[in-house]
Amino acid sequence: MIWNARRAGRRKIAGAALTAGVLLSMTACGGSHAPASGKGLPAEIKLVSVNPTTGVVAFAGASANKGYQLAVKEINDSGLLGGSKIKLELKDTKSEPQTAASALTSAISDRDVAAVFGSVSSTEAVAMSPLAQKQGMPIVYTQAGSHGVVVGDYTYRATPLMSSYYPIISKFIKEQGYKSVGLMYTSVTPTLQEIGEKTYPQLAENLGFKITKSIATSATTQDFAAPISQLLASKPDVVAALEVGASNPTVMTQLRQAGYEGKVLGNSGASAGNLKPAGKAADGMVWPADFNFQQSAASSQKFVAAYRAAYSEDPLNYAAEAYDAAHFLARSIAAAGSIDRVAIKDAMKKEAAKSFDGALGKDLKWVDGTLQVPGVMVEYSTEGEKLLYEGTGQ
Repeated sequence: MIWNARRAGRRKIAGAALTAGVLLSMTACGGSHAPASGKGLPAEIKLVSVNPTTGVVAFAGASANKGYQLAVKEINDSGLLGGSKIKLELKDTKSEPQTAASALTSAISDRDVAAVFGSVSSTEAVAMSPLAQKQGMPIVYTQAGSHGVVVGDYTYRATPLMSSYYPIISKFIKEQGYKSVGLMYTSVTPTLQEIGEKTYPQLAENLGFKITKSIATSATTQDFAAPISQLLASKPDVVAALEVGASNPTVMTQLRQAGYEGKVLGNSGASAGNLKPAGKAADGMVWPADFNFQQSAASSQKFVAAYRAAYSEDPLNYAAEAYDAAHFLARSIAAAGSIDRVAIKDAMKKEAAKSFDGALGKDLKWVDGTLQVPGVMVEYSTEGEKLLYEGTGQ
């Protein structure tokens, strides 16, 4: 999952909460800004993606927008919406919660906007969701995995919580015969903190391995030599390092410098090219993910082929999630038969009761507004990511 780092800590979050509160008050004074109800779809259906394309999580927001754009082209060419066409507008949050909330408020005020794709950043998403729910704006997120994102019947998340698929790493741990794990995890993001403090202890209990040392790193940690030294001193069979984005190559480099040569249990935040600066030192990091371009489901490979044709590159999970989110929303708008936001909200509820095949795999399901997927297991090397195995249901 993607979160902005807690640099400047709680002041930033408090600022986002204050911004959200002020904007809620402003929009509440103006009443609902939902499009006028009426039968039939207009010739142009306006959607807005509110995502960071600059700033610390720009890599995820930019990838998501590619997924949205590919899906919109397919939807417009398919005739799903009759003679109507989707027009997608991209808004850059600059990785700032206040900017995200402001962009959503503008979309709410625009009577032509039918729905919104929300930010990949949880810090931004939790500033957006209260606005969307109170003002009746249908919004579908990807990535944002913290509490306070899915808050009602207008809010959906087309990304599974990492805690729901991370346990597929159990197969790898058992196959490798690990009896002990040295664990380091960041307190920067709620998701990785949950994996470190809840998921791994539960895995240890279920599989019978020992956590020799558990160390939480802070948002300000840039040199990991000290915690790595403590981990290796506990003599684990394997090291688990749960860090955000650009911290991963630093961790891998320093682990190798400290003499550790084994596999490293990581997370999908190491993907998207983040490990490249570490060179060969990054070889051997493994992690569970909700998508990999090599997975076998026919619907996944159809998406991969279309993405490659459009962008001449392999898709990241952020693009796959956005692609499925866009198709979900388009099916809901088609079922609603109008851009009335209440009608779209009602149609989303019905659509979420169905399973479907998509970029993320086969027979995908929604549970309480969040998409569920089987997941995959990936190993990194400088020659490319290797798909180790897939979860059930692919």
